[in-house]
Amino acid sequence: MKRVVLTGLLIAAAGIAAYAIKPLAEGKTYSALGDYKIQSDNQPLTINGKQHLPYVITYANSDKKVRVAVDMNKKSKIYYVISDDLSVQYVSFRDYFGVEKLDKELATEGYSTADASLNRNEYFRQKVITSGQSWKKDQTKLVAAYFPMLLENVESMLAAK
Repeated sequence: MKRVVLTGLLIAAAGIAAYAIKPLAEGKTYSALGDYKIQSDNQPLTINGKQHLPYVITYANSDKKVRVAVDMNKKSKIYYVISDDLSVQYVSFRDYFGVEKLDKELATEGYSTADASLNRNEYFRQKVITSGQSWKKDQTKLVAAYFPMLLENVESMLAAK
């Protein structure tokens, strides 16, 4: 009887663990980092005095993780994209979605956009990624797909797996 109960508990634990690491979304970046996976993160991230439960984006060809915290207000959504190599914010207003450098007040919290790490040509291309209403549900997917192109030195995020 003890074996049956123990086996049942192990199966239940494995099922819960498998559910916990299931990606929320997956897709292609068409960059050197390869395909992405988006998962939820249990470690809070504090930005502008607010605690967020961020998303974590992982790439097939990199061991590094990108954390995305979403801040919503009446007029916009701001996606703070924080990584070791580059930090930016994507903004979603009523009519468009695009990238910006991090606000200067975030520098006091240790977050800033490093110009040396930023691909300026791609940055200006991504100022308006899309407009209209059809993209509203896939914003984190857009962040995951477009962020690798902003890196000036993609090799810094690549890892030999």
